[in-house]
Amino acid sequence: MQADQAKAPVAHTTPATKQQASPRSLFGDILDWLLMPLLLLWPLSIGVTYLAAKSIANEPFDRSLEDRVTVLAQQVKEMNGELSAQLPFAARDILRADDVDNVYFHISGPKHELIAGDSDVPLPEDEEAPVPWAVMMRDAQMRNAEVRIAYTYVNLQPGSNPEQAAAAPRYALVQMAETTEKRRILANQIIKGVILPEFIILPIAIALLWFALSRGLSPLTTLQESIRARRPDDLSPIDSRSVPEEISPLVRSLNEMLARLAQSIQSQKRFIADAAHQMKTPLAGMRMQSELALRQDAREEIQRSLEQLAKSSASATRLVNQLLALARAENDSPHSTPLQSIELALLARSTVHDWFGIAQAREIDLGFEADEPNLVINGNATMLRELLNNLIDNALRYTQSHGSVTVRVRRDQPRALAIIEVEDNGPGIAASERDLVFDRFYRILGSESEGSGLGLAIVREIALRHDAEVDIFNNPRSSDPRFPGSLFRISFRLPTKATGDYSE
Repeated sequence: MQADQAKAPVAHTTPATKQQASPRSLFGDILDWLLMPLLLLWPLSIGVTYLAAKSIANEPFDRSLEDRVTVLAQQVKEMNGELSAQLPFAARDILRADDVDNVYFHISGPKHELIAGDSDVPLPEDEEAPVPWAVMMRDAQMRNAEVRIAYTYVNLQPGSNPEQAAAAPRYALVQMAETTEKRRILANQIIKGVILPEFIILPIAIALLWFALSRGLSPLTTLQESIRARRPDDLSPIDSRSVPEEISPLVRSLNEMLARLAQSIQSQKRFIADAAHQMKTPLAGMRMQSELALRQDAREEIQRSLEQLAKSSASATRLVNQLLALARAENDSPHSTPLQSIELALLARSTVHDWFGIAQAREIDLGFEADEPNLVINGNATMLRELLNNLIDNALRYTQSHGSVTVRVRRDQPRALAIIEVEDNGPGIAASERDLVFDRFYRILGSESEGSGLGLAIVREIALRHDAEVDIFNNPRSSDPRFPGSLFRISFRLPTKATGDYSE
């Protein structure tokens, strides 16, 4: 490839165009929010159940252990200053090891000297004031195994010696330890009895939840099938009586959108029909003049036909331009075309300057007045210029020779408005027709001025896009009763200085 050869453009594909995000599922979202707490609480319930089962399993064994240590403590005696534990056969039977757990006992004197039993049974932590004959429980480790220990203190009788009688109380410690294997077995049995049904209930609950959610969302499927079965031209409202209350706002919004869409389509059909009808006249005139020019031999007649042909062509061109301007004004919105800060007086002065030549040719005095040069509004400059062009064109067409047309920009301070006024001293507009003149293709009866009847319709649409108001009055400065004139006033809300939004 040669160095000077143009390189082919390379199309870059972003990840967003390669893979579009799949739509979210309402069914899946609801199911996730329902199952997530259930699945999180299920392990928590298992833990709570285990702790409760362990506590329940400890209670009967603790009571049995308490009885044993009480019986053992009753055998502790002090005779002649010596401690002894005379264990009968019945007492020894309760100390023997059972089939599962091992049982140990420990008896010690006031100085922790071993009296009987197993020496490796751990001692309890020192207590300041032991409570005699109160059985207490604790957990400990013994011979590499977990044990549950019940212990109590036996208050020994004071000796015959007065010094011993005045001394502090003397206690003997009696302990009985038992391994916890039976407790674990019972706790596991309780847990199995509780947890195993949950493994069966949980899938059933999920299946029932799935079924209930499917049934609950079935009206959405029915509504979808009903809308899909409609004809493309069916814009009738959707029946909201058979849908749940939660879907009614959505159906009402759809019905409102369908009503607006039907109105828009009807308006477009009427617009197309009116435009086609209006285009027939200049096109028919152009065809007739061209055919007439072809049949003429005299140069003067051909010239006259060509002049009429040029006039009809100009009329058709103006009509097409106005149709395009009206369509652009109707379809434009602040969201599609962002508004900008515009110096209203500067824009109006520039527009008026463009019409000076036409006004002089018609011998009309075209003037401009502005009491505040730096009056700023938020708007679209192209659309506002089109609005002024149509108002000035309308005023020049209906003003007699040697008349006057004035464009005025001023501020209405009390109402925080920026105002454009276009006044003329033409025949005026009757109060009964001031609302009708904004309709498309409407022409005042008896009017001799040429026009398509679209100029004021364009003015109204552009004003609506700028949230402005349009009013028509008689010209208060007209002195001729035969020509009361007209005053068109466009009122714009001024933006606030802080945010640039429209002031309230």
